[in-house]
Amino acid sequence: MKLKFYLVFIMLSLIGCDNRSANKQSSIKDDSLNTYEKDILEARLETDKKFKDSESSPLNQEDILFFDSLDYFAIDTSFRIWAKLMKVENADTILFPTTTDRKPKYYIYAKANFELNKQNIELNIYRNVAFMNDSAYKNHLFLPFSDYTSGEETYGGGRYLDLEITDSSHILIDFNKAYNPYCAYNSKYSCPIPPKENYIETEIRAGEKNFHSKH
Repeated sequence: MKLKFYLVFIMLSLIGCDNRSANKQSSIKDDSLNTYEKDILEARLETDKKFKDSESSPLNQEDILFFDSLDYFAIDTSFRIWAKLMKVENADTILFPTTTDRKPKYYIYAKANFELNKQNIELNIYRNVAFMNDSAYKNHLFLPFSDYTSGEETYGGGRYLDLEITDSSHILIDFNKAYNPYCAYNSKYSCPIPPKENYIETEIRAGEKNFHSKH
């Protein structure tokens, strides 16, 4: 009897997830949304699909079973910022601290300057030394950060942004695309810890919120 009840519960849960996904998809087709908002929502749906797939999900098996979707702040274009980019010449290699004993090699590629909430902010943008010889990631830049929401509405270990190398004097920093490190979902991962230099003394209420296990 217990087994039958459990199977019925799982079936209802899956139906509920399908309905919620359908509602999300219909919202993306809403004519009131602009192309930028639709692109952000489409990317979030793709991430949810990845998290539901046991082959690609960072979640443990129990969390995959009960997973519906990740939680985000509302899209806010005021957190989509063109920052002034100042490249750092001959930067030293850094052994980046992580949540484990692993210390990957990075160097500061550039510093980004911008104004947000009436504050002048400067952040370090990093390049992973190991990725430099990988054709898939040779243009990848890494921006880890923490802010006033860290440990409250967002993951206490900070969040990440992926950027790309540019020849421009400015770079687009879109906090609506901020995401959690895999350590937010599963302690088996080793994740870089945002340095104190990248602590933003204001609330970044954009991008992904904290993950809460449902089992």
